[in-house]
Amino acid sequence: MTKPPGQFRFLKSRQIPEVTVLHAAMDDFHYDRHAHEEYAFGVTLAGRQDFFSGGRFHRSPPGNVILLNPEEVHDGHSGGDGPLGYVMVYVPPVQLETLFADAAGREAAGRFRSRDTLIQDQALRGAILELVRLVTHRVGSRLDQEHALYRIAARLVQHQGKFQSSGTVSRPEALLKRAKDYILAHLEEDVSLDDLSQEAHLSKYHFLRLFRRQFAMTPHQYVLNCRINAARQALDDGAPPNEVAMRYGFADLSHFNRRFKRIHGMTPYQYQRSIAP
Repeated sequence: MTKPPGQFRFLKSRQIPEVTVLHAAMDDFHYDRHAHEEYAFGVTLAGRQDFFSGGRFHRSPPGNVILLNPEEVHDGHSGGDGPLGYVMVYVPPVQLETLFADAAGREAAGRFRSRDTLIQDQALRGAILELVRLVTHRVGSRLDQEHALYRIAARLVQHQGKFQSSGTVSRPEALLKRAKDYILAHLEEDVSLDDLSQEAHLSKYHFLRLFRRQFAMTPHQYVLNCRINAARQALDDGAPPNEVAMRYGFADLSHFNRRFKRIHGMTPYQYQRSIAP
């Protein structure tokens, strides 16, 4: 009998629908490199979590907090002898901007980006696990969950020591942002490398080099990642998986299933059923 690669369970907060919790237990499963549009706050519960992020490889033992900034490319797999177990909370930036700003005492802090990926901090771990508990067991009020989010934001700002924003945008970054914005505006179309390099006002050669250096992905991988993110939102909104597959340019439902599962650990149908009220 073939051993299942892992068990994954997504839950949407009833009080703050934009907040998603993932419970994961896995052994042989490997995530493809991908990026989320949300902040991702995780706690390793059992085993060891090995992953690439921020240009480095990391190893997270039980008790460690993992923090991924929005659009930070990463992968992941079990790195120890035993199965890996962890929880992850995904929170859109808009839900945290005011909290970061208030905790730091300055409006610009809403654009917070952590310089640390692995953090050993009992208070931060406790705040994340409390939010996971509230969402998982569907207990408490919206205020309770917002308070847990505030505790996470405040502890991160405190841990950082001083505020670190996304910084000044350089010319190459600005050019690549034009290409990125073009991708997001044309997710339902057949975008070519010529389209993207022209939008960035770069030769294909320079565009490819700059893009991979900036995003740790090829343009093709990035487009696919953006389509998966958009597809997940469409699934959240109740769109049928076969309709979503066609909308975002997957060859068929089978192709969509394979790509989605390599990033979220389950098929689109299983994901949609997992988050159902």
